[in-house]
Amino acid sequence: MVGNYLVTLLLNKRNKAYTTTLGASEKKPQMNKPLLNIKENDILFFDMDGTLVETDFANFLSYKNAIQSFIKLEKEIEFNPNERFNRASLKNAVPNLTETEYEKIIQQKEENYKEHLSETKLNKSVLDVLLKYSKTNKTVLVTNCREDRALMTLNYHNLTDKFSNLFFKTISDNGQRINKYKKAISSLSLSAQTVIVFENEKPEIEDAIHAGISIDNIISF
Repeated sequence: MVGNYLVTLLLNKRNKAYTTTLGASEKKPQMNKPLLNIKENDILFFDMDGTLVETDFANFLSYKNAIQSFIKLEKEIEFNPNERFNRASLKNAVPNLTETEYEKIIQQKEENYKEHLSETKLNKSVLDVLLKYSKTNKTVLVTNCREDRALMTLNYHNLTDKFSNLFFKTISDNGQRINKYKKAISSLSLSAQTVIVFENEKPEIEDAIHAGISIDNIISF
């Protein structure tokens, strides 16, 4: 089992090349000035949410407005910068609704997102890498974000044409989550050893490792 051990190992190994600081209010380690050794034949995989673009606040506002359009809240829902608001958060914030009601709120949330694009922020460190190496290397978006929202976000920040290929959220026929990195590597007929990943989420880092990508080639900002 890979688990948190390999993720911890990854961050420990990366400390040799990064200055890492983690404050009490920070969501994840902040890595400064990566010592990148990117070769001409390397393929760069970029995650979107939380890696290339900070979308948590826009996502929260989209949910909050959707909830308020269906329900009069007794208590204000507050933004937590350390946790992305999701389906589980929704059920905790407004319990005792039917699944149909939850789905309607989620659907409205998706509609609301375009109104909050101005609240999305680029991660300059990752952006600089993308802008530099999109001119010389194959750069690939590999995200678990839905296609319409991902394209909306990329288009807003004028980044769509910086990618050679785009991979979006996919669910298997039996409803199981798909390893996005395995899918991208297989679809592009790549060797995992040629791939460098920019990713911030622990489960996705584990997926990259399971896909055969070297720990040394996984960079978390």
